Amino acid sequence: MSLADEMQVTLRLPTRTLFEGAATRLFAEAENGAFGMLPNHIDFVTALVPSVLILTLADGEEQIFGIDEGILVKKGHDVDIAIRRGVQGTDLASLRETVQESFIEMDEDERVARSALTRLEAGIVRRFADLQRPKTP
Repeated sequence: MSLADEMQVTLRLPTRTLFEGAATRLFAEAENGAFGMLPNHIDFVTALVPSVLILTLADGEEQIFGIDEGILVKKGHDVDIAIRRGVQGTDLASLRETVQESFIEMDEDERVARSALTRLEAGIVRRFADLQRPKTP
């Protein structure tokens, strides 16, 4: 493998791509602690925990993300990160508020969806039970 100055990072949510581009550094937190990664880091896979993910771009600008649990896969100079939920922030001070607002909103949406699914499942079970009852003339 050749040496590189950048790595291609893709940060994916279940419904869209949150970030895609070149970075010179990455900081994240796994189940066993925080770690940093440079473009020529050894290939590996790790589970991420809810935390702050920081990418340093080629121009020195930092991109900050509040992330939920996920998986990071590094292979060659490509880093693919799949997370359940995530938001991009402008700085660490405002990121906490953004994460709380966004994740609370998502939790409420998920609660409503789970409730609707439970009602649908209960309706299906009742209909199957009605079908299995013997018909009386």
